[in-house]
Amino acid sequence: MRDAVIPDRGACPSTTMLGMIYIRGGTFRMGSDRHYSEERPVHRVTVGSFWMDATPVTNHQFRDFVRTTGHVTFAEKRPEPDQYPGARSDQLYAGSLVFTPPNHPVDLRMWGAWWSLLKGANWRRPNGPKGITLHGLDTHPVVHVTYADALAYARWAGKDLPTEAEWEFAARGGLDGAEFAWGDTFTPRGRHMANTWQGQFPWQNTEEDGFARTSPVKAFVPNGYGLHDMTGNVWEWTSDFFADRHSADAAKPCCIPKDPRGGREDDSYDPCLPDIRIPRRVLKGGSHLCAPNFCSRYRPEARLPQPVDTSTSHVGFRCIVRERNVP
Repeated sequence: MRDAVIPDRGACPSTTMLGMIYIRGGTFRMGSDRHYSEERPVHRVTVGSFWMDATPVTNHQFRDFVRTTGHVTFAEKRPEPDQYPGARSDQLYAGSLVFTPPNHPVDLRMWGAWWSLLKGANWRRPNGPKGITLHGLDTHPVVHVTYADALAYARWAGKDLPTEAEWEFAARGGLDGAEFAWGDTFTPRGRHMANTWQGQFPWQNTEEDGFARTSPVKAFVPNGYGLHDMTGNVWEWTSDFFADRHSADAAKPCCIPKDPRGGREDDSYDPCLPDIRIPRRVLKGGSHLCAPNFCSRYRPEARLPQPVDTSTSHVGFRCIVRERNVP
């Protein structure tokens, strides 16, 4: 298992690195050939060393950012009509997608059966205007943040968002090729290792892990690097544009890509929406809504495309500081 502490450099780490874990870079096998097509093929990648937030950014941390900067998130703004051709005026309002579970089985191909675009839903009111506020949720991950919101926080904090390769390397915790961030058994000795869905998604949640929605960021044991919630709880933004497959493995060890970036922006647009050219970035880690009967993406190699303008009640983020960027 790799060293997961800040190394001795003859001085204390700067305040920027407080609450972060040092990840010594290396080469690993990225992706999976056993699950979803977008995770293929397995290929070797090398990443440099970096510090990563030990947890997703919390509501408390994001509140400090908003109070200091006055930042207004995308979900708190009314969309501009020219960005969404064909949309009716009554569909353009400030809000965000909130998980609204039905009380009966539904067609799992129809995601609208459990997602609602609620007016007034944002990071301050994660379940919508009639839901609870952030009272008691200070240590839960902030949600309803778009890519731009996450990047604004990262820059304010003197940090950056991870690439997909950096994120996946860190999530594995030194267990290269393991099925999960903690090993090859989903619930070792019956113990839940992450906040995921138990029961039949999306209508039956038995809450065996103790949580119906998000959980405090340190509710579950960390991985081998000391990082919490690298799978489950909330999906996390990365800086890479989405491509529907990984690049093939390098033919020779000398050709293994170092600190690779994802696909091209032009290739990230949703082919099902040709009139709306909104880039999509890679999300990693799965969430509390991942269930064996629907979305077994609570694994380090799992990935999804997310339009940069879309916020939801199960997407958050964490930041990194690359070693080469530290004076």
